Amino acid sequence: MTSTNISTYESTRGKPAPSKNHAIIQRNLFIMLSLQLNGKDVLPQLSLNIDGKERIPDFAVFASVSFMPFADEIKVAQAPMTTIEILSSTQKISDLTAKSGEYFDFGVQSYWLVIPELRSIYVFSSSDKHTVFANEEILSDPTLGIKLDLKRVFGEKFRLE
Repeated sequence: MTSTNISTYESTRGKPAPSKNHAIIQRNLFIMLSLQLNGKDVLPQLSLNIDGKERIPDFAVFASVSFMPFADEIKVAQAPMTTIEILSSTQKISDLTAKSGEYFDFGVQSYWLVIPELRSIYVFSSSDKHTVFANEEILSDPTLGIKLDLKRVFGEKFRLE
């Protein structure tokens, strides 16, 4: 019988702990999305309540959310416009593609699956329809009205221009 060591992060959050490459891409995406999504809110690691199941995407993008000091939500029941998942080196791609159906049933309008090893991002417009952007292409997501340069997403050093 094989023993698997699960970190505290993994057992608490139900997903693998992020690696260095994951963190670099997450930082780059957060900066780029925040700069380009005029008025929209990009929230990292937000717990979503989807039909009683907790899902925590790397990012949830909302048209607008408000900070309410005495009315915090632990598990948000409102569907974001877009959810973004970055594949960790210990995750199976099938686990994240299966989540796309849950997100779309919840009301998400686009779902991004970021695959660091392939320097690619799959932008889903439904659970069975997606466009692949890779390497140094320009990603386009009509839901968000955004275009992102992938060489900046997958670059180790992010520079504001």
